[in-house]
Amino acid sequence: MKNLIYLSIIGFLFTACGGGGGDDSEPTPEANVAPTVPALVLPADNKLCVDNTVSFQWKLSTDANKDLITYQIQVAKDNTFTQIIKTNEVTGDNSSISLDKNTAYYWRVKATDSKGLSSAYSPTYKLYTTGEAVLNHLPFSPELVQPTINSVLNTSTATLKWKATDVDATDVLTYDIYFGKTNPPTAKVSENTTATSFDLTLDPATQYFWKIVVKDNKGGETVGQVWKFKTN
Repeated sequence: MKNLIYLSIIGFLFTACGGGGGDDSEPTPEANVAPTVPALVLPADNKLCVDNTVSFQWKLSTDANKDLITYQIQVAKDNTFTQIIKTNEVTGDNSSISLDKNTAYYWRVKATDSKGLSSAYSPTYKLYTTGEAVLNHLPFSPELVQPTINSVLNTSTATLKWKATDVDATDVLTYDIYFGKTNPPTAKVSENTTATSFDLTLDPATQYFWKIVVKDNKGGETVGQVWKFKTN
């Protein structure tokens, strides 16, 4: 009888110390979230910079996981960033970069957390560095409005739209339009137009390419990139 009592007590102790079995699971780790996209501050978009050592500034990103954030700034000579001339990695909200004089530049910033997850790049800003005794600045590269690049149109007509700017506020801008089925397009379908749109009739199931050359009234011109779309 005593043996039976001892065994019952020991069994109760083992049961009491078991802690409920499967309730000691590890907590689920918090999912990593990318930082927010930095907001560009200075130089303002379309800025004419009189000093070719430029101080770039942006607003700091936030990170839901409180991770350490680093920022990558890219400066290029074209708005598609195929001609990047400087890439800096910093932990603050600014970076000073020396640039050539009398040149158009484009810049953007992205944020990356300490776990390697990055935000998208910020919108692109553009600036122009002044030169000595410069009488005229070239227009900035034209920017696409519509149709969006690589889009597919289900219509037999289309309206090409773009925009362009110049730091010389009094300059008058005109445009040459190149359009066709070859890349790059060589057929000039409009010349010296002041409009920033152009209507077209299209063939079905065709790939089209187009570009804009923007000119000012002082002899300066900038050739834009080739854009493309196709029809069903």
